Amino acid sequence: MKALVTGASGFTGSHLVKALNQRGDCVVGFVRQSSNLHRLADCQVDLVYGEISDRAAIQAAMIGIDVVFHLAAYVELGIVNEAEMQRVNVEGTRAIVEAAQATGAKLVYCSTIGIFGDTNGQTVDETFVRQQQGFSSAYDRTKYEAQQLVDHAAAQGLQTVSVLPSGIFGVDDPHFGPVLQSFLKGRLKLWAGGQRVTGIVQVDDLAIALLLAAERGESGAHYIISAGDLTTREMFEILGREVGIAAPADAPEWLVRLLGNLLDPVGRLLSWQPPLSRERVHYIYDRCVRVDATKAREELGWQPRSVEQTLKELVLARR
Repeated sequence: MKALVTGASGFTGSHLVKALNQRGDCVVGFVRQSSNLHRLADCQVDLVYGEISDRAAIQAAMIGIDVVFHLAAYVELGIVNEAEMQRVNVEGTRAIVEAAQATGAKLVYCSTIGIFGDTNGQTVDETFVRQQQGFSSAYDRTKYEAQQLVDHAAAQGLQTVSVLPSGIFGVDDPHFGPVLQSFLKGRLKLWAGGQRVTGIVQVDDLAIALLLAAERGESGAHYIISAGDLTTREMFEILGREVGIAAPADAPEWLVRLLGNLLDPVGRLLSWQPPLSRERVHYIYDRCVRVDATKAREELGWQPRSVEQTLKELVLARR
């Protein structure tokens, strides 16, 4: 198989490239000129440079490609450049869809469970119809719009499979990694929102799910990819048991909300991403998404490591 991976230099993208290498597949990686390529240092991949919304560059990169794995995205909450997020997440996906339609490549799209919106704690599967009115963030909105583009193309006959991961964890995780490092050093004494629910999938298990989706996924189908969910306090308790460190105490909700309200306008004025903003506080306390990944297990034969094993491996790797 000859595969094109957009966002190949990123966290998930680089792990997918390595998984494709292990299978002996030919890999083309689509990256920006400014991309940091250190994650691809030991990979066999032909790099094509360009912007994800550049239709001509995308179509040229897709010539001779059997499957395109579309992972490139602008992922951020809080103070974001909404126009840039629209360009990357929506217009970039539009360019990918149009190129796939022109070349006949199969599209495997890395979406997110966020497209379901706030499920109010209800555990949902792929049949769930979004009930939330409006959107919690620009990321929420743009990923939903991108998914609509993919689904519309599938209805028109393009071979597509959409993979919807929950929170992605791994040893080289750029998001949770610094938090974990601080916790393991005994420096994390306070945390906001210990009862916030988070779904977890190990990044290599996600890469396997993407490959299975390409091989076995039904065209037009969605597959939730999650090993399970738990509260952040439960997560820290599992991590802490491995090293004998107590879970951080919960910060007072009133204080977190106050700081979010105070820091948000400062961040916007200074084009700075504060640790707390109104949007981030909303995700901590006011939004809860729970999902059931049975379909991926049954239809794709996906067998992820457990949530507990995923977390324990993170600790072992950093000892």
